[in-house]
Amino acid sequence: MAIDPEKLLRWHFPEQRHLVEPRDVMLYALAIGMGVPATDPRQLPFVYEDGLKTLPMMANVMGYRGFWLRDPGTGVDWRRVLHVQHRISLNAPLPASGEIVSRQHVSALVDKGAGKGAFIVTRREISDASGMLLAEVEQTNMLRGDGGFGGSVGAVAPLEEVPARVPDMQIDFPILPQAALLYRLCGDYNPLHADPAVAADAGFDRPILHGLCTFAMVGRAILAACADYAPERFKSFEGRFSAPLFPGETLRVEIWRGEGADIFVRARAAERDIVVFDRGRAVIAAGETLSS
Repeated sequence: MAIDPEKLLRWHFPEQRHLVEPRDVMLYALAIGMGVPATDPRQLPFVYEDGLKTLPMMANVMGYRGFWLRDPGTGVDWRRVLHVQHRISLNAPLPASGEIVSRQHVSALVDKGAGKGAFIVTRREISDASGMLLAEVEQTNMLRGDGGFGGSVGAVAPLEEVPARVPDMQIDFPILPQAALLYRLCGDYNPLHADPAVAADAGFDRPILHGLCTFAMVGRAILAACADYAPERFKSFEGRFSAPLFPGETLRVEIWRGEGADIFVRARAAERDIVVFDRGRAVIAAGETLSS
């Protein structure tokens, strides 16, 4: 069944209310590798209920609608969907408990032509129970099997390249072999990240790590190196997924200091020396420093 672009652009996402609990906050932090070492006093507030803090990247799973493109009504070849670009912006620190409200819509559908696929962009606003906007999330997926329907609405936002010089800092994070199985417990149950048969059908020799897990791990590196683990200083983060990252690999994060509050970032699968995340840019509030 071919996609109906008008139907996709009008896809209805009911307003969703999401109860954030401390256990969710701690599980999310552990799933992206926080708490190593377990005695680090800067990381402990994200994985321990006494004085619990919420990672800014957790906006990605608050009010998350699941893998909605798998719904047969979309007409999308869901096995060939890839998450290619992502952006979050934070207006206020995310709560460690309490109710949040999310609203989501499709903001763009861009046809690349028959055999070339299409891009679909969704935007989600996250507010607290009083209506105060906390965060915005923009996700761009490539529909590799669904191009050629004709006509486009909206556009995919361009991203700036990282500086053409040696990074100011490099940080390596080993990824647990079971990292994808842990991260899916935060709400993203796409079988591509758990079922070897589904991964093979999509062209991979084994399940890949969730793009948003990679995104969060890179964000963690920025939070540590450029904001001293202070989530209130983390204002926005965007980037492009350029290749799959596999559980068990080492994520190598390269960081550049930009003008003013800008931080640029790129990440590689160290063992393969393959760039997996590129054109990353974060905005960190005044006072950021690059630690040694």
